[in-house]
Amino acid sequence: MRCDKALGSDNYSGIHPVILEAITAANVGHVHGYGDDDFSAAAVEDFRKEFGEGVEVFFVFNGTGCNVTALAAMLRPYEGIVCADCAHINVAETGAPERILSAKLMPCPSTDAKLTVADVETQLAGLGNPHAVQPAVLSLSQATELGTVYSPEELRELTDFAHDKGMLVHMDGARISNAAAALGVSLREAATGVDVLSFGGTKNGLMCGEAIVFLNPALAENFFMIRKQCNQLPSKMRFISAQFSAFLKDELWRSSAQQANDMAALLAKEAATVPGIEIIAPVESNQVFAKLPAEHIEALQERMFFYVWNEKEGSVRWVCSFDTTAEEIHSFVKDMRRIITGS
Repeated sequence: MRCDKALGSDNYSGIHPVILEAITAANVGHVHGYGDDDFSAAAVEDFRKEFGEGVEVFFVFNGTGCNVTALAAMLRPYEGIVCADCAHINVAETGAPERILSAKLMPCPSTDAKLTVADVETQLAGLGNPHAVQPAVLSLSQATELGTVYSPEELRELTDFAHDKGMLVHMDGARISNAAAALGVSLREAATGVDVLSFGGTKNGLMCGEAIVFLNPALAENFFMIRKQCNQLPSKMRFISAQFSAFLKDELWRSSAQQANDMAALLAKEAATVPGIEIIAPVESNQVFAKLPAEHIEALQERMFFYVWNEKEGSVRWVCSFDTTAEEIHSFVKDMRRIITGS
Protein backbone atom coordinates (compact mmCIF):
# COMPACT_ATOMS: atom_id res chain seq x y z
CA MET A 1 0.00 0.00 0.00
CA ARG A 2 1.44 3.35 -1.03
CA CYS A 3 2.04 5.87 1.77
CA ASP A 4 1.17 9.54 1.26
CA LYS A 5 4.44 10.46 2.97
CA ALA A 6 7.90 10.27 1.42
CA LEU A 7 11.52 9.72 2.42
CA GLY A 8 12.86 11.77 -0.49
CA SER A 9 13.82 14.78 1.60
CA ASP A 10 12.74 16.68 4.68
CA ASN A 11 11.62 19.49 2.38
CA TYR A 12 8.94 17.13 1.04
CA SER A 13 7.05 17.60 4.30
CA GLY A 14 4.27 20.07 4.85
CA ILE A 15 4.22 23.01 7.25
CA HIS A 16 4.22 22.41 10.99
CA PRO A 17 0.78 23.45 12.34
CA VAL A 18 2.38 25.88 14.81
CA ILE A 19 4.30 27.53 11.98
CA LEU A 20 1.16 27.78 9.86
CA GLU A 21 -0.62 29.46 12.77
CA ALA A 22 2.23 31.98 13.02
CA ILE A 23 1.92 32.82 9.33
CA THR A 24 -1.83 33.30 9.72
CA ALA A 25 -1.32 35.48 12.80
CA ALA A 26 1.04 37.70 10.80
CA ASN A 27 -1.55 38.09 8.05
CA VAL A 28 -3.26 41.10 9.62
CA GLY A 29 -3.58 44.57 8.16
CA HIS A 30 -0.84 46.45 6.34
CA VAL A 31 2.70 46.79 7.68
CA HIS A 32 5.90 48.23 6.29
CA GLY A 33 7.77 45.97 3.90
CA TYR A 34 11.34 44.71 3.66
CA GLY A 35 11.66 43.87 7.36
CA ASP A 36 10.64 47.20 8.86
CA ASP A 37 7.90 45.54 10.90
CA ASP A 38 7.29 44.30 14.43
CA PHE A 39 7.29 40.62 13.45
CA SER A 40 10.77 40.84 11.98
CA ALA A 41 12.11 42.91 14.88
CA ALA A 42 10.75 40.35 17.34
CA ALA A 43 12.30 37.46 15.42
CA VAL A 44 15.71 39.13 15.47
CA GLU A 45 15.44 39.44 19.25
CA ASP A 46 14.45 35.78 19.48
CA PHE A 47 17.62 34.85 17.63
CA ARG A 48 19.65 37.02 19.99
CA LYS A 49 18.25 35.08 22.93
CA GLU A 50 19.60 31.91 21.31
CA PHE A 51 22.92 33.14 19.97
CA GLY A 52 23.85 36.23 21.98
CA GLU A 53 22.86 39.87 22.15
CA GLY A 54 25.45 41.06 19.65
CA VAL A 55 24.48 38.90 16.68
CA GLU A 56 22.98 40.36 13.51
CA VAL A 57 20.22 38.46 11.69
CA PHE A 58 18.94 38.71 8.11
CA PHE A 59 16.04 36.72 6.67
CA VAL A 60 16.21 35.29 3.16
CA PHE A 61 14.20 33.04 0.87
CA ASN A 62 15.99 29.70 0.51
CA GLY A 63 18.99 27.53 1.23
CA THR A 64 21.23 28.14 -1.76
CA GLY A 65 20.50 31.86 -1.64
CA CYS A 66 21.26 31.83 2.07
CA ASN A 67 24.67 30.21 1.57
CA VAL A 68 25.69 32.35 -1.38
CA THR A 69 24.56 35.60 0.22
CA ALA A 70 26.27 34.79 3.51
CA LEU A 71 29.51 33.95 1.72
CA ALA A 72 29.30 37.20 -0.25
CA ALA A 73 29.96 39.07 2.99
CA MET A 74 33.08 37.03 3.70
CA LEU A 75 35.09 37.06 0.48
CA ARG A 76 37.24 39.22 -1.77
CA PRO A 77 37.35 38.45 -5.51
CA TYR A 78 40.65 36.57 -5.33
CA GLU A 79 39.65 34.34 -2.41
CA GLY A 80 38.27 30.83 -2.19
CA ILE A 81 36.08 28.63 -0.01
CA VAL A 82 37.46 25.44 1.51
CA CYS A 83 34.74 22.82 1.93
CA ALA A 84 34.13 19.08 1.98
CA ASP A 85 34.05 17.35 -1.40
CA CYS A 86 30.39 16.43 -0.82
CA ALA A 87 29.35 19.85 0.56
CA HIS A 88 26.03 21.16 -0.70
CA ILE A 89 27.72 24.32 -1.98
CA ASN A 90 30.06 22.11 -4.03
CA VAL A 91 27.71 19.49 -5.49
CA ALA A 92 24.12 20.69 -5.19
CA GLU A 93 23.97 24.44 -5.87
CA THR A 94 24.59 24.40 -9.64
CA GLY A 95 27.86 26.26 -9.19
CA ALA A 96 26.03 29.22 -7.64
CA PRO A 97 28.88 30.36 -5.34
CA GLU A 98 31.30 30.39 -8.27
CA ARG A 99 28.84 31.93 -10.73
CA ILE A 100 27.53 34.66 -8.45
CA LEU A 101 30.53 35.36 -6.23
CA SER A 102 33.35 34.58 -8.69
CA ALA A 103 34.86 32.67 -5.79
CA LYS A 104 36.65 29.37 -6.26
CA LEU A 105 35.44 26.34 -4.31
CA MET A 106 38.33 24.33 -2.88
CA PRO A 107 36.95 20.90 -1.95
CA CYS A 108 38.75 18.53 0.41
CA PRO A 109 38.41 14.76 0.70
CA SER A 110 36.23 13.96 3.69
CA THR A 111 35.40 10.99 5.89
CA ASP A 112 31.68 10.45 6.48
CA ALA A 113 31.29 13.97 5.03
CA LYS A 114 33.27 15.51 7.91
CA LEU A 115 36.51 17.45 7.69
CA THR A 116 39.53 17.36 9.97
CA VAL A 117 42.32 19.88 10.35
CA ALA A 118 44.53 17.62 8.24
CA ASP A 119 41.93 17.68 5.47
CA VAL A 120 41.73 21.47 5.50
CA GLU A 121 45.52 21.76 5.42
CA THR A 122 45.57 20.12 1.98
CA GLN A 123 44.10 23.32 0.51
CA LEU A 124 46.32 25.85 2.26
CA ALA A 125 49.56 25.49 0.32
CA GLY A 126 48.84 28.64 -1.67
CA LEU A 127 48.45 30.97 1.30
CA GLY A 128 50.37 34.15 0.54
CA ASN A 129 51.22 33.08 -3.02
CA PRO A 130 50.17 35.87 -5.43
CA HIS A 131 49.65 33.29 -8.19
CA ALA A 132 47.17 31.20 -6.19
CA VAL A 133 43.58 31.62 -5.05
CA GLN A 134 43.70 32.49 -1.37
CA PRO A 135 41.74 30.14 0.91
CA ALA A 136 39.77 32.63 2.98
CA VAL A 137 36.66 30.84 4.22
CA LEU A 138 36.18 27.38 5.69
CA SER A 139 32.60 26.21 5.11
CA LEU A 140 31.27 23.38 7.29
CA SER A 141 27.90 21.63 7.03
CA GLN A 142 26.02 20.89 10.26
CA ALA A 143 24.54 18.29 9.99
CA THR A 144 26.60 17.08 7.05
CA GLU A 145 25.36 15.84 3.72
CA LEU A 146 25.65 12.27 5.07
CA GLY A 147 23.74 13.12 8.23
CA THR A 148 26.78 13.05 10.48
CA VAL A 149 27.36 15.81 13.02
CA TYR A 150 30.30 17.80 14.38
CA SER A 151 30.61 17.92 18.16
CA PRO A 152 31.36 21.32 19.73
CA GLU A 153 34.88 20.05 20.43
CA GLU A 154 35.43 19.09 16.79
CA LEU A 155 34.13 22.46 15.70
CA ARG A 156 36.40 24.28 18.12
CA GLU A 157 39.46 22.48 16.77
CA LEU A 158 38.53 23.30 13.17
CA THR A 159 37.49 26.89 13.74
CA ASP A 160 40.50 27.70 15.92
CA PHE A 161 42.76 26.31 13.21
CA ALA A 162 41.00 28.31 10.49
CA HIS A 163 41.11 31.52 12.50
CA ASP A 164 44.81 31.00 13.25
CA LYS A 165 45.35 30.84 9.48
CA GLY A 166 43.49 34.12 8.99
CA MET A 167 40.38 32.44 7.62
CA LEU A 168 36.72 32.98 8.44
CA VAL A 169 34.27 30.15 9.09
CA HIS A 170 30.87 29.73 7.48
CA MET A 171 28.39 27.05 8.48
CA ASP A 172 25.73 25.60 6.22
CA GLY A 173 23.16 24.96 8.92
CA ALA A 174 20.29 23.78 6.75
CA ARG A 175 19.90 20.98 9.31
CA ILE A 176 21.50 22.60 12.35
CA SER A 177 18.39 21.82 14.39
CA ASN A 178 18.87 18.11 13.73
CA ALA A 179 22.52 18.38 14.70
CA ALA A 180 21.81 20.24 17.94
CA ALA A 181 19.06 17.78 18.86
CA ALA A 182 21.33 14.82 18.12
CA LEU A 183 24.12 16.28 20.25
CA GLY A 184 21.82 17.43 23.04
CA VAL A 185 23.27 20.93 22.89
CA SER A 186 22.03 24.45 22.21
CA LEU A 187 21.92 25.92 18.73
CA ARG A 188 24.80 28.18 19.71
CA GLU A 189 26.93 25.22 20.79
CA ALA A 190 26.14 23.44 17.52
CA ALA A 191 27.77 26.41 15.77
CA THR A 192 30.80 26.73 18.05
CA GLY A 193 33.46 29.07 16.67
CA VAL A 194 31.52 29.94 13.52
CA ASP A 195 31.55 33.49 12.11
CA VAL A 196 28.48 33.35 9.85
CA LEU A 197 25.70 30.78 10.06
CA SER A 198 23.20 29.88 7.35
CA PHE A 199 20.37 28.89 9.67
CA GLY A 200 17.85 26.49 8.16
CA GLY A 201 14.13 26.22 8.73
CA THR A 202 12.59 24.84 5.55
CA LYS A 203 13.85 21.30 6.23
CA ASN A 204 12.33 21.29 9.71
CA GLY A 205 8.74 22.42 9.32
CA LEU A 206 8.84 25.97 7.96
CA MET A 207 6.98 26.86 4.79
CA CYS A 208 9.98 28.72 3.38
CA GLY A 209 12.77 30.96 4.53
CA GLU A 210 16.21 30.76 6.09
CA ALA A 211 18.17 33.17 8.26
CA ILE A 212 21.74 34.44 8.03
CA VAL A 213 23.13 34.85 11.53
CA PHE A 214 26.29 36.91 11.93
CA LEU A 215 27.92 35.53 15.06
CA ASN A 216 30.79 37.84 14.11
CA PRO A 217 28.71 41.02 13.74
CA ALA A 218 31.55 43.06 12.25
CA LEU A 219 31.01 41.11 9.02
CA ALA A 220 27.43 42.38 8.77
CA GLU A 221 28.42 45.93 7.89
CA ASN A 222 26.35 47.03 4.88
CA PHE A 223 25.03 43.50 4.51
CA PHE A 224 21.56 44.82 3.79
CA MET A 225 23.01 46.00 0.47
CA ILE A 226 24.58 42.62 -0.28
CA ARG A 227 21.31 40.83 0.46
CA LYS A 228 19.49 43.04 -2.03
CA GLN A 229 22.14 42.52 -4.71
CA CYS A 230 21.86 38.77 -4.23
CA ASN A 231 18.09 38.86 -4.82
CA GLN A 232 17.36 37.70 -1.27
CA LEU A 233 15.42 40.64 0.20
CA PRO A 234 11.80 39.57 0.84
CA SER A 235 9.32 42.42 0.52
CA LYS A 236 6.66 40.79 2.74
CA MET A 237 9.31 39.72 5.21
CA ARG A 238 6.92 39.34 8.13
CA PHE A 239 5.70 36.02 6.70
CA ILE A 240 9.22 34.61 6.90
CA SER A 241 10.33 36.18 10.17
CA ALA A 242 7.12 35.26 12.02
CA GLN A 243 7.85 31.61 11.27
CA PHE A 244 11.20 31.83 13.02
CA SER A 245 9.72 33.30 16.19
CA ALA A 246 7.37 30.32 16.38
CA PHE A 247 10.22 27.96 15.49
CA LEU A 248 12.43 29.20 18.32
CA LYS A 249 9.65 29.49 20.92
CA ASP A 250 9.60 26.62 23.43
CA GLU A 251 12.28 24.92 21.30
CA LEU A 252 9.87 23.80 18.61
CA TRP A 253 12.98 23.41 16.47
CA ARG A 254 14.28 20.76 18.89
CA SER A 255 11.12 18.70 19.24
CA SER A 256 10.59 18.70 15.47
CA ALA A 257 14.19 17.73 14.78
CA GLN A 258 14.19 15.10 17.51
CA GLN A 259 11.17 13.41 15.96
CA ALA A 260 12.91 13.29 12.58
CA ASN A 261 16.12 11.99 14.15
CA ASP A 262 14.30 9.34 16.17
CA MET A 263 12.46 8.08 13.10
CA ALA A 264 15.71 7.83 11.16
CA ALA A 265 17.25 5.79 13.98
CA LEU A 266 14.20 3.53 14.03
CA LEU A 267 14.29 3.10 10.25
CA ALA A 268 17.98 2.22 10.28
CA LYS A 269 17.55 -0.26 13.12
CA GLU A 270 14.60 -2.05 11.54
CA ALA A 271 15.87 -1.95 7.95
CA ALA A 272 19.17 -3.51 9.04
CA THR A 273 17.25 -6.67 10.01
CA VAL A 274 16.00 -7.17 6.44
CA PRO A 275 18.19 -9.55 4.39
CA GLY A 276 20.01 -7.70 1.62
CA ILE A 277 19.95 -4.30 3.35
CA GLU A 278 23.20 -2.67 4.49
CA ILE A 279 23.39 0.64 6.37
CA ILE A 280 26.49 2.32 4.95
CA ALA A 281 26.94 5.54 6.95
CA PRO A 282 26.63 6.46 10.62
CA VAL A 283 23.04 7.43 11.44
CA GLU A 284 23.45 10.50 13.63
CA SER A 285 20.59 12.78 12.59
CA ASN A 286 17.60 12.39 10.26
CA GLN A 287 19.23 10.78 7.21
CA VAL A 288 19.84 7.10 6.52
CA PHE A 289 22.09 5.84 3.74
CA ALA A 290 21.72 2.22 2.73
CA LYS A 291 22.49 -0.32 0.04
CA LEU A 292 19.65 -2.51 -1.16
CA PRO A 293 19.10 -4.89 -4.06
CA ALA A 294 18.79 -2.79 -7.21
CA GLU A 295 15.98 -4.90 -8.63
CA HIS A 296 13.72 -3.95 -5.71
CA ILE A 297 14.36 -0.19 -5.59
CA GLU A 298 11.57 0.83 -7.95
CA ALA A 299 8.96 -1.23 -6.10
CA LEU A 300 10.04 0.27 -2.79
CA GLN A 301 9.95 3.79 -4.23
CA GLU A 302 6.34 3.16 -5.20
CA ARG A 303 5.63 2.37 -1.57
CA MET A 304 7.35 5.41 -0.03
CA PHE A 305 9.41 7.55 -2.38
CA PHE A 306 13.15 8.03 -1.83
CA TYR A 307 16.16 8.88 -3.99
CA VAL A 308 18.90 6.68 -5.33
CA TRP A 309 22.06 8.28 -3.95
CA ASN A 310 24.72 6.47 -5.96
CA GLU A 311 23.49 4.32 -8.83
CA LYS A 312 26.86 2.62 -9.34
CA GLU A 313 27.10 1.36 -5.79
CA GLY A 314 23.36 0.84 -5.38
CA SER A 315 23.00 3.19 -2.43
CA VAL A 316 19.88 5.13 -1.50
CA ARG A 317 19.04 7.94 0.89
CA TRP A 318 16.08 7.95 3.26
CA VAL A 319 15.27 11.25 4.98
CA CYS A 320 12.83 11.49 7.87
CA SER A 321 10.86 14.64 8.70
CA PHE A 322 9.22 16.24 11.71
CA ASP A 323 5.94 14.53 10.77
CA THR A 324 7.30 11.04 10.03
CA THR A 325 5.66 8.53 12.39
CA ALA A 326 6.73 5.19 13.84
CA GLU A 327 3.69 3.56 12.26
CA GLU A 328 4.85 4.68 8.82
CA ILE A 329 8.35 3.36 9.45
CA HIS A 330 7.06 -0.01 10.67
CA SER A 331 4.79 -0.29 7.64
CA PHE A 332 7.56 0.64 5.19
CA VAL A 333 9.99 -1.88 6.66
CA LYS A 334 7.29 -4.55 6.63
CA ASP A 335 6.75 -3.91 2.92
CA MET A 336 10.51 -3.83 2.39
CA ARG A 337 10.85 -7.26 3.93
CA ARG A 338 7.96 -8.63 1.87
CA ILE A 339 9.25 -7.19 -1.42
CA ILE A 340 12.86 -8.26 -0.90
CA THR A 341 12.36 -11.68 0.69
CA GLY A 342 8.93 -12.57 -0.63
CA SER A 343 7.72 -13.34 2.87
